[in-house]
Amino acid sequence: MLNSRRIARSRFVQNAVGILAAEYLRLVYYTSRLVTEPADIYERVVPDLPVILAMWHGQHFMAPFIKKPEHRAKTLISRHRDGEMNAVAAAWLGVETIRGSGDHGGEFHRKGGVSAYREMLQALADGYSVALTADVPKVSRVAGPGIIRLARDSGRPIYPVAIASSRRYQMGNWDRSTINLPFSKLVGVVGTPIRVAADVDEAGLEDARRALETTLNETTARAYAIADGAG
Repeated sequence: MLNSRRIARSRFVQNAVGILAAEYLRLVYYTSRLVTEPADIYERVVPDLPVILAMWHGQHFMAPFIKKPEHRAKTLISRHRDGEMNAVAAAWLGVETIRGSGDHGGEFHRKGGVSAYREMLQALADGYSVALTADVPKVSRVAGPGIIRLARDSGRPIYPVAIASSRRYQMGNWDRSTINLPFSKLVGVVGTPIRVAADVDEAGLEDARRALETTLNETTARAYAIADGAG
């Protein structure tokens, strides 16, 4: 008797699903009209490159398409089995990946968090921007401390990013994942960058974490407002 769970976890199936997902996202992008705010964001970000790009879980699927071809970037993807499909999709769309957890909780070491953190620091030092979700499973829309420490240790600014589409399907899972649909108005909004000093104390780290959380919520709300014609 076939084991459906084993089949779903097979390398062949994960590769196939990842490629199909990537091609679906490509379809969404090429049938949609992209609007960015601010309109000159690419010119603004150049002096700060490389940067840390922060997004909320479940709102990041179209992120590969807002990157300029000349801008080098890597993205953090978990080692969870769902992460395998995401990694395949990212690679298919030309985005390099770093595998591990951004959570600094009790399973940080087991989930490859230490090696991933070092790899992110090295990527930033080598001139790659690094994209990752600011919240950690399974607490939606609450910024974790890891991304703030990454900004402190690397000296690179955090740019809050939100992407929304006028046509979409919102799932009922913990991160409220949004499936972007073709033939949409696709909106990318970038918020005010968060800068973290190298000598910041724990209170300052918490202030920066709260600032990122607030800014990312505002940026996300703004992206959806524009997509829905209310902006």
